[in-house]
Amino acid sequence: MNTALSWIKAYVPDLDVTAQEYTDAMTLSGTKVEGYECLDKNLEKIVVGQILSIEKHPDADKLIICQVDIGTKTIQIVTGAPNVKTGDKVPVVLDGGKVAGGHDGGPMPENGIRIKKGKLRGVESDGMMCSIEELGSSRDMYPDAPESGIYILKEDAPVGADAIELLGLHDIIFEYEITSNRVDCYSVLGIAREAAATFRKKFEAPVPEAKGNGEDVHDYASVEVEDSDLCSRYCGRVVKNIKIGPSPEWMQRRLAASGIRPINNLVDITNYVMEEYGQPMHAFDLDTIAGHKIIVKRAKDGDEFQTLDGQMRKLDNNILMINDAEKEIGIAGIMGGENSKITDEVKTVLFESACFNGTNIRLSAKRLGLRTDASGKYEKGLDPNNAEAAINRACQLIEELGCGEVVGGMIDVCAGKPEPRRIPFDPDKINRLLGTDISREDMISYFGPLELLVDEAAGEIVAPTFRQDLVCEADIAEEVARFFGYDNIPTSLPAGEATTGKLSFKLRVEEAVREVAEFCGFSQGMTYSFESPKVFDKLLLPADSPLRSTVDISNPLGEDFSIMRTISLNGMLTSLAFNYNRRNKDVKLYELGNIYLPKALPLTELPDERMQMTLGFYGDGDFFTLKGVIEEIFDRLGMRDKITYSPEAGKPFLHPGRQAVISYHQKVMGYLGEIHPEVLDNYDIGDRAYVAVLDMPVVTECASFDRKYEGIAKFPAVTRDISMVMDKDILVGQVEEAIERKGGRLLETYHMFDLYEGSQIAEGYKSVAYSITFRAKDRTLEDKDVNEIMEKILKELKGMGIELRGMK
Repeated sequence: MNTALSWIKAYVPDLDVTAQEYTDAMTLSGTKVEGYECLDKNLEKIVVGQILSIEKHPDADKLIICQVDIGTKTIQIVTGAPNVKTGDKVPVVLDGGKVAGGHDGGPMPENGIRIKKGKLRGVESDGMMCSIEELGSSRDMYPDAPESGIYILKEDAPVGADAIELLGLHDIIFEYEITSNRVDCYSVLGIAREAAATFRKKFEAPVPEAKGNGEDVHDYASVEVEDSDLCSRYCGRVVKNIKIGPSPEWMQRRLAASGIRPINNLVDITNYVMEEYGQPMHAFDLDTIAGHKIIVKRAKDGDEFQTLDGQMRKLDNNILMINDAEKEIGIAGIMGGENSKITDEVKTVLFESACFNGTNIRLSAKRLGLRTDASGKYEKGLDPNNAEAAINRACQLIEELGCGEVVGGMIDVCAGKPEPRRIPFDPDKINRLLGTDISREDMISYFGPLELLVDEAAGEIVAPTFRQDLVCEADIAEEVARFFGYDNIPTSLPAGEATTGKLSFKLRVEEAVREVAEFCGFSQGMTYSFESPKVFDKLLLPADSPLRSTVDISNPLGEDFSIMRTISLNGMLTSLAFNYNRRNKDVKLYELGNIYLPKALPLTELPDERMQMTLGFYGDGDFFTLKGVIEEIFDRLGMRDKITYSPEAGKPFLHPGRQAVISYHQKVMGYLGEIHPEVLDNYDIGDRAYVAVLDMPVVTECASFDRKYEGIAKFPAVTRDISMVMDKDILVGQVEEAIERKGGRLLETYHMFDLYEGSQIAEGYKSVAYSITFRAKDRTLEDKDVNEIMEKILKELKGMGIELRGMK
């Protein structure tokens, strides 16, 4: 946003600061000034001169010799300007003076151009008459300036006066970076209010009053708001007997300084009020409005509408439109329609000042590809109470500038005006927060220029509705800090007790899992959470698999990134395939990443985001290598009880005979297995590959970093070895469960030390041998104690169809 200092001074008349002082102070108080431009930079000794006579140069056809009265004397100036004549008043730079630019229209030199007395083709020239470009300005600021030639001043310009002051060039244009929460500062009045508070000066806001002609505006027009959720307030006033013409110079220059091109008095007034109050306005030709009725409602899907820029816009039901009794005449908060534009023949105008839903305006402008100055302000969320003041200010300017006759009264359709917000005010708490010792009286003195009222009885601050950024007590503390001065806040150590930072338990578990995987030779990989629906077919998932119920992305980069993944294997297998096809041997990868499981479709709440630990490798190793890594992870996490593996995993993407579900304390932790050969072909992997997936929320639930230490056993252990013959379908896990069930409290450890299948064993059977250790903590075991337990174990095994080959 840009503003001229002269415009700020219109509301803060006692403001007397340099450009740098203003920049530094405003930035420190929270209104960041990005930079500034002094319009009179490099302009020196430039006065108003009047051409008394003109004669041709004797030695140059394109030059003329002018006698110019500069008030104190008459000087001679030689020029080639084609547009001057006797009697014209022009800006004249005297001998030793400076201008900002040259004649060629190129970039202005940093230090300007010094003008000296000299000769042109043998004729003395004591100065130079100036174009608007040589004065460092442009035709945007001075539309009456010729495209090429000397700038001609008005006839009433006093000869010998300071031309720079007369042209209003003793001014500074400041550029601000306004944060989106400070909607009030997207207006000149908002900036002026901040300047008054920063420099402790009086703020004098205009009092918008329009007398009106005594008629009733309701006799001319009516307004109906059907979608009040998108339009909280709509104000309308009528002006008749419109007189279109140029706006006054002061208004044109203020608009030009803000980057707005002056057009005519009617358009300029709406733009002027938009900049002054931060409230966009629009003017409709009332004679083009069918039924003289305004209806505010949503568009219909598929409608097309021609805007003022001549473009056809395709609408949908989310776009708010301004309609008359028969047709659409404007896109609310963005741009009016071609069918209701103001022409030079306009006689009666309906002014609109409304408050539209900021989010809807932003999304509508984005969908239409049409962002305007008005939409840029509306999208930040405006104060409905500002709409009335802005429309009255516009009508006031209409009357003051003689642009038309204002009809009395105002149409006001309002869904409810916001009330000033009340915020607790506790000076002691604010001082503790800031680390300061500011008195209550000083704090209150900061609030006055900001129009923050103090309710002493309630101990509250009453914030005006235009300060939408003030919500809680911390916001009030910020107001105190910025006007006390951030640079004045003393440096102090934080109060309170120091605490030791540490990782959460969940992060400690993830860190431990990562450490074990890397210790076992796995490298970390990262893959996209966005995937293609085609991955389910590559993984052989059936059509009714719940994993095919996905969260679809509304604006995907493409079909390959159109859903959120529900299974982590595609990324792992894609990474393994990438390495395999580049002939990398023995690749081991792991990934800690989320999957996204919708709780219901269509989505009514956020999906279940579950962290998965995925391990994958090909090359050196097999199923049992991966099983060992899983057991090492569990051991590192303090999960030292028995881990069970069930072959009934039912994973179609794994080899049917080489897969297992991993369980701990009867909770499913995940699965592991060899990748199905068909899936390997789908991913173009020409070697056996193995994967394991752990569901980290369940793992975290069972993990423990507690360590329990026991003393060295005082009594000896007793060991029994048994050899058994059993059906191949009996799992060793079932054998171990039987040993644990019947081993009792004296059972210390057991482990399988032999597994044999061959000619000495009947077909369909296998031989398994276990070493079982018993120990008592309070005594030395006798044979009868151990024999009694072994009999229970053997009886249990016999009941499972297992025969004993031998025992010792």
